[in-house]
Amino acid sequence: MPEAHEKIDHEFYTTARWNNWLGQVKESGFEFKEEENTEKEGAVFVNMTDDIILACLKVIAKYESNALSAEDAMAILDDIRGIALAEVEPISEDIDLMIESLQTSLIGSFAACECFIAEGFDKKAKIDDLISAAVEAEEAEDIDSAIGYVAQIGALVLDGNSLPESMEELPYGLVAEWLDGIDSIEAAMIGADSYKEDDGDYDVV
Repeated sequence: MPEAHEKIDHEFYTTARWNNWLGQVKESGFEFKEEENTEKEGAVFVNMTDDIILACLKVIAKYESNALSAEDAMAILDDIRGIALAEVEPISEDIDLMIESLQTSLIGSFAACECFIAEGFDKKAKIDDLISAAVEAEEAEDIDSAIGYVAQIGALVLDGNSLPESMEELPYGLVAEWLDGIDSIEAAMIGADSYKEDDGDYDVV
C-alpha cells in the first residue's frame, strides 16, 4: 500500500475561497443572453478561473525556488484540484453549464502543472504536433492519451513556450476545453509575475 502524503497546511487556495466565488456566481444571476451585459456578468467565471490558476502558479514558483519539494508541490496541487473540481450543487441551468465548462478547462490546467513539476515532457517537442496528437487521440476516444498530450502542451507553456494562434480552429470537444485551461495559464503568466514573490505560508502537519 503506497505511503500517504503528509497533510500540508497551506493558504495557496482554500475551500472558503472557492465557496466565496460560488457565492458571487449565484449573486451574478448569470444567463446566456444576446445583450452586451452577458459578458460583464460572465466576468465572474473568468476571475474565478484566474484565481485558481494564480494559486497553482504560486505553488510552481515555490517549487522552482526550492521552497517546496516536488512531492509537497504535487500534494498542494492535488488539494487545490480537489477543491476546484468537487461537485457543485445546482444553481441554475446556465450557471451550472458555465461551472461545468470552467471545471473541464481546469482539468487541463492541473494536468499541465503536474506534468511540469514531474518533468514529464520533452522541452524540444513542438506544440502544434502535440495539439494534433491530442485531437487525434480524442477522435479515437483515447481520452487518457489526449489529456496526456494536453498536459505536455501546458508544461511547455509553463516552461516559456507560447500557444499557436491556430487554437481558434480546433474542433469543439474535450481537448479544446482543456486547452482553454492552458490558455488561462499563458494569460496569467503574461498578465503579471507578482505570484513569484508570493509568501504563502505553509507547514507540514
